[in-house]
Amino acid sequence: MTSTREWADQIRGGNVRALARAATAIENRQARADELLKELFPHSGKAAIIGITGAPGAGKSTLVDQLAALFRRENKQIGIIAVDPTSPYTGGAVLGDRIRMQSHHADSGVFIRSMATRGWLGGVARATSDLALLLDAAGCDAVLIETVGVGQDEVEIARLADVTVVVLVPNMGDDVQAIKAGIMEIADVFVINKSDQPGADRLEREIKAMQSLSTRKDGWTPPIVWTVASENRGIDKVLEAIRSYQGRRGADRAVENWNLRLRDMLRERLLDGFDGGQFEDAARRVAARESDPYSVVEDWLRTGPAESRLQAGLPAPQIDHLGIAVRSLEHALTFYTQQLGFQISLRETVGAEKVNVAMLPAGGPRIELLEASAPDSVIAKFIEKRGEGLHHVAIKVANLTEAEARLRASGARLLSEPQIGAGGHQYVFVHPASAGGVLFELIQE
Repeated sequence: MTSTREWADQIRGGNVRALARAATAIENRQARADELLKELFPHSGKAAIIGITGAPGAGKSTLVDQLAALFRRENKQIGIIAVDPTSPYTGGAVLGDRIRMQSHHADSGVFIRSMATRGWLGGVARATSDLALLLDAAGCDAVLIETVGVGQDEVEIARLADVTVVVLVPNMGDDVQAIKAGIMEIADVFVINKSDQPGADRLEREIKAMQSLSTRKDGWTPPIVWTVASENRGIDKVLEAIRSYQGRRGADRAVENWNLRLRDMLRERLLDGFDGGQFEDAARRVAARESDPYSVVEDWLRTGPAESRLQAGLPAPQIDHLGIAVRSLEHALTFYTQQLGFQISLRETVGAEKVNVAMLPAGGPRIELLEASAPDSVIAKFIEKRGEGLHHVAIKVANLTEAEARLRASGARLLSEPQIGAGGHQYVFVHPASAGGVLFELIQE
């Protein structure tokens, strides 16, 4: 398996396959994604992150397509992140935006990635900022992020973009009033697209009237640019307005963005440390007035997820056994029983796994000695490659089905579906790539 540093070097060297694998790892929140981003972060910070937002039907995809073409004429490397609605059937992205950008499909200087929102509100996906960092570190001169188009709540893009472009079109009902409570305040540049339609001048007057009501603390008045993106009209003016804001944007904006992003990351990590059972149990206790929500949250903040499980009456995960691969079970047992004084609690052959097993209780956890019963067994291959030694760590969980679902949702790589192993227990293996280089076995308690 490629090391994280080698993977990062491949990405920075322009390997598109490595970049695509990294994008998938980030979106699926696989275990190696964070380590990869740590390697790449020092090489980021050079690309212009440009957010394109606005109501559905405003022509955002066409505008992004034309902006990308303009950048390419300047020989710039471009990354495009199109945040699409989530398919109700597959959970993936509805690829409408990528379809409208087919003109760049064969261009090696443009990397396009569609991302599903997966229920994430605010117009962007949970992993959008990490994917933008990835494309930045991969050498893109600009990263264009098109939001899903959800209306006035679509403001999250301002937290990660250097420049936010709000796209409006004439005659969308009560034009500015319908959206001013949300995206109007985040615009660094206004684009009136489809400006060849009646009402463009009225829309511009409404935007200017709203701008007159308040002054931004940075003193910037967002310019208003008229475009007809489908005819490539006005696109150069949009890029000029973007660069004009970039030229005067202070370091405070980056600090403010990272301030918000760090808060989001902390919130995500805290939530990821808890499982659904803890929330459900706490909700029952609060609903029954056996506890109050303020004390519950204080306990969680003070003790963390593992201790909170115990306080909620939920068992914390425990080591069930350590699996040790040996060439000869009889030879190993002589040492463990006669020299160390272990007792044998179970001996059996698991035909499906082609392995002979001996269980040795060691207080709470156990030692599981594993001997290959056939040359093509997993244990035989392990010993041939690495020699005798620790093969896996088995963790006992209260609900294997729930734990498996949680791992898959977080992007962890599982090696099989749950099955029956030695002693009749149900188990599933977690790939070492998702567990810090150690093969993990989760066992139903």
